[in-house]
Amino acid sequence: MEAKAVARHIRIAPRKVRLVVDLIRGKRVGEAISILRHTPKAGSPVVEKVLRSAIANAEHNYNMDVEQLVVKKIFVDQGTTLKRFHPRAQGRAFSILKHTSHITVVVGEK
Repeated sequence: MEAKAVARHIRIAPRKVRLVVDLIRGKRVGEAISILRHTPKAGSPVVEKVLRSAIANAEHNYNMDVEQLVVKKIFVDQGTTLKRFHPRAQGRAFSILKHTSHITVVVGEK
């Protein structure tokens, strides 16, 4: 039995979030939350929020024991890219790509 949570269109680049996600893959839920709390990366609060949502789904929807939960799968996919333009000299424009992420967390009992 597995429970899942997904956060879509998060305004942070997938490359940055993957650094955080790799730290907690396969860990127990309590240990994963403490790792995220002490990680000074921009993606860690977002990943923690999605992880807490997956834990709540497991507890509420499937009556799983929170103490036995493990992060089975966690991955980050690239979302839509927002295209913005920045003015440059002599009437030119410089394109800025603002990347978004889709974060998926799957937890299950050990």
